[in-house]
Amino acid sequence: MSVPRATFAAMSIRWYSVVVDCEDVAAQGHWWAEALGWTVVYEAPGEFVIVPPHALDKTKEIPVMEQGPGLVFVTVPEGKAIKNRLHIDLAPREGDDQAAEVDRLVRLGAKRVDVGQAEAPWVVLADPEGNEFCVLTPRD
Repeated sequence: MSVPRATFAAMSIRWYSVVVDCEDVAAQGHWWAEALGWTVVYEAPGEFVIVPPHALDKTKEIPVMEQGPGLVFVTVPEGKAIKNRLHIDLAPREGDDQAAEVDRLVRLGAKRVDVGQAEAPWVVLADPEGNEFCVLTPRD
């Protein structure tokens, strides 16, 4: 069954957040906020939310459908056991130094991990609770 193309243009749903299961929501939330330069907007036992700074900038008119997702950290009873099936890709800006950014994230507590990437141009790291993410080559 095909869906008419016009149906997609009329969608009113948007990508609002990425939820990260973790053991210590505050530690993970603060780590990612520092790593990304994002702002903490909500903190409670079992839930911690960060958003990009532009999400709170009332001087900019960013259409709701173009606002990027936030990160929500929620407590789960089990620890991470296997490689993530979904991960975050981070990219330095064009002209910035990928290696310097990787070093900064490692100093914050990330660890280099091998998920079979071999000689890929991206670097795979894991956050303090072991969730993998990639640091890509610079791009805009």
